[in-house]
Amino acid sequence: MTERPPALAVDRRGFIRLAGAAAAGWVALGATSDRMRIVASLTALPLDDELTRRSMIDSATSRLGGLIVGLRQRGWVEGVNFRLELRSSFGPPGRMKAAIQELLELKPDVILTGSTVETAAVLATTKTIPIVFATANDPVGNGFVESLAHPGGNVTGFTSSTAEMGGKWLQLVREAVPDISRVGALYNPSTTPRAGRFFLDSIEQEAAECGVSVIPVPVDAPADIDEAVRRFAEQPKGAMIALVDSFLVVNRQAVVAAAAKYRLPTIYPFHYFMDAGGLMSYGPTLEVRSADYVDLILRGTKAGDLPVQSPRKYELLINRTVARSLGLSIPFTLLARADEIRE
Repeated sequence: MTERPPALAVDRRGFIRLAGAAAAGWVALGATSDRMRIVASLTALPLDDELTRRSMIDSATSRLGGLIVGLRQRGWVEGVNFRLELRSSFGPPGRMKAAIQELLELKPDVILTGSTVETAAVLATTKTIPIVFATANDPVGNGFVESLAHPGGNVTGFTSSTAEMGGKWLQLVREAVPDISRVGALYNPSTTPRAGRFFLDSIEQEAAECGVSVIPVPVDAPADIDEAVRRFAEQPKGAMIALVDSFLVVNRQAVVAAAAKYRLPTIYPFHYFMDAGGLMSYGPTLEVRSADYVDLILRGTKAGDLPVQSPRKYELLINRTVARSLGLSIPFTLLARADEIRE
C-alpha cells in the first residue's frame, strides 16, 4: 500500500520565467539551436478540466509537465528552443477537426496525442508529420502501425492496456463482490477500441468460465449515462466494468456519481476515476515516457523506426470508504494485493 506524495510544482508561467535562467546550459546538453521547434499536443479533455490543469504542472508525474521536464533534461527548454502548443478537441461536432487544423497550420515538428480516437483523427490528416501517442489501445488493429516492434510510417508511442485486461477486471470485481451473476460493460462504441470488442472478447471468455453473464451497456451522450447505469442496476447481483474509453474519462464524474447513486459496484481502468470517488481501479501506472521519443524525433529519428512500448507496471487501487457505503467487505486477500488503499 502506498500513499501518493503531494506534487512539488511551479505553475507554467513561473516555469517559463525560469527558462531564461536555464538557457545558458541547453547547448551543453546537446540540443540543436538552428530554430524554434514546435511540439503540438491534442487532448480530448476540456482545457479547464482538472486533469488538463494537473497535466500542465511542472512535475515528472504529470503528462505534459513530465514531457516538459523530460525535454528540459535532454536540452530542450520551453520558450528557448521549443514551444509547446496545446489544443482541445472537446466540444461540438467538428471541434476535433478544427483543433487538428489549428495545429497543422503551426507546422509542428511532432504531434503528441492523448488517446486512440485523437491519434486516428490526426493520422487521417497527415502522413508526414511525426505523431507520438501518449496512450493508445490496439495500435496494430487500428492501423496506426505495421507492428509494435517496427511501426513504419509516421506514428509511434505507448499503449495503455492489452485486450486481456477485460478478463482481469472481471476477476477483480468478482473478488470484491463474489456473488455477482451479471456484469455490465460500460462504454461508448465511438470512442473505445474496436467499438468495445477489444475488451469485450476477454470479458466474455472469463465470464463463460465463471458462469457470469455479460451485458454490454453502450452509451454515447453524457446525458444518457445516468439512465444507462440505472437500467442495468435494476436487476440484482450485478457489477459493472468501465472500459478504457476517452468518453468515460471526460465524463468520469457522471459515471462515478451514477454508480454511487444506484449502488452499483464498478471497477475502472484508471486512477482518475478513483479521484472522482470510484470503488476500485486496475490499470497501468502512469509513466511519462513521451519525452524520450519526442527528443529523438526532434533530433531527426523517424517515428516509424521507434518501437511502440507497452506499460511496464499495473496498479490496483481500492477505496474502502466507498466499499462500506455499498455494504461490501473487501476480502483481505484482495486488499493485500492493492498498491493503494484509500479511506
